[in-house]
Amino acid sequence: MRRALGSVRARATLGATVVVAVALVAAGTAVLLSLWSNLSGQAGTQAERTARAVAADLAAGTAYDKLSLDADDRPVQVVDASRRLVAASEDLERISGTGVTAVRPQVTADAGRTGSGAGDDDDDASLSPGEIDDDVSFTDGSATVEGDEADYRFAAVRVEADDRGTLTVYAGAPLSAEQSAVSTALTVMLIGFPLLLGVVAGVTWLVTRRALRPVEGIRAEMAAITASQDLGRRVPVPDTHDEVARLARTTNETLAALETSVERQRRFVADASHELRSPIASLRTQLEVGAAHPELLDVEGAVEDTVRLQRLAADLLLLARLDAGERPADTRFDLAELVREQAEGRAGLTVEAGTVSTVEVAVEVTGSRGQLGRLVANLLDNAQRHARSAVTVSVRREGARAVVEVADDGEGVPEADRERVFERFVRLDAARSRDDGGAGLGLAIARDVAVRHGGTLTVRETATGGALFELRLPVI
Repeated sequence: MRRALGSVRARATLGATVVVAVALVAAGTAVLLSLWSNLSGQAGTQAERTARAVAADLAAGTAYDKLSLDADDRPVQVVDASRRLVAASEDLERISGTGVTAVRPQVTADAGRTGSGAGDDDDDASLSPGEIDDDVSFTDGSATVEGDEADYRFAAVRVEADDRGTLTVYAGAPLSAEQSAVSTALTVMLIGFPLLLGVVAGVTWLVTRRALRPVEGIRAEMAAITASQDLGRRVPVPDTHDEVARLARTTNETLAALETSVERQRRFVADASHELRSPIASLRTQLEVGAAHPELLDVEGAVEDTVRLQRLAADLLLLARLDAGERPADTRFDLAELVREQAEGRAGLTVEAGTVSTVEVAVEVTGSRGQLGRLVANLLDNAQRHARSAVTVSVRREGARAVVEVADDGEGVPEADRERVFERFVRLDAARSRDDGGAGLGLAIARDVAVRHGGTLTVRETATGGALFELRLPVI
């Protein structure tokens, strides 16, 4: 069963068919009940009309044997207050549902006043002689008339006769026509409902197949992309404005992001390999020369290459953690104090009064103190590398944002390169040596850390033409 309903189309068809089936059964039941209620009401009206006609004859003083009880071939009984049958249809052979099963009168026509005595109800006093009760009660039963047995709707009407007391007239109307109509309607439903359900199932199956055809196209293309590992391919987008079209567009956006990420990782691995090759080769050369000629060993150069290699490995490790989605710690600290710690002891660094150097200025943020410290250090290193004479650092609060600005008096960053400068392994000065220029990861790390903390890092030009890096972070 689970395998048969393994597709959305099968489940949608089954669901639609079940819903329609329940609705048809409920509607059919309501129709049959309404039809039966209306038809039985008509039969009751006919029975009441017959009962009142007999009651009118009794109120007029007509004798029992003179009553017209066989005109419509319907069962009629006349019962006195003592529940004795005093008149009945001549052809009546059996009856049930009226409370009196007798079919032959138990008193003669001249029996006198039969309604007096202990059997009278208290309600009899409410009728005056010759009056017919306005109320009527209905019951269902059966009767046999001239050998024909049928179901009837019986109406009971009370009448006060002058010399015979309170009498109750029971008259029946056949329910055969009503039963036949209900049976016919039921037969039509039993035949028509399965056919209608079949049509609903077939239409749902076809419509669902047509609606899901683009989904199958998306699935097939995704399977082909997985098999070929070609992230440059895209799934087809149907020319509609429904959920399937939105799914296709979102899938293509996901594929584009995945392609960008994979390409970025490939470039990262290639650049990292290239960057690691130089210091490792230099260090190996120095060690090999030192092993062969100890007097020629450049210890300071070997230490510098080792430190550079260590910093590069640390940068690559941090970038790998950031790319893996490492969430920053939820630590609360003073950003101004952190900036002051990073700025202290740096030669040629000017700290504006009233900003970093003032303890009273506190700009509290949350996040990883170590990562944000690395961000500020990278900005300061970059500024010192390009400054002619001084670097200026400031910290302030603007509304719900903390703002850190690091400015230098160097040549600045050309407007066309103000986004490219944050890419990994990018050096704008091609003539700059690797030792002076670094690996080109500092600003990329700074941008990634800022984004991970819900902030931004941008660069623009200062009034003197230098570079101004602006970090904005949400404050507590």
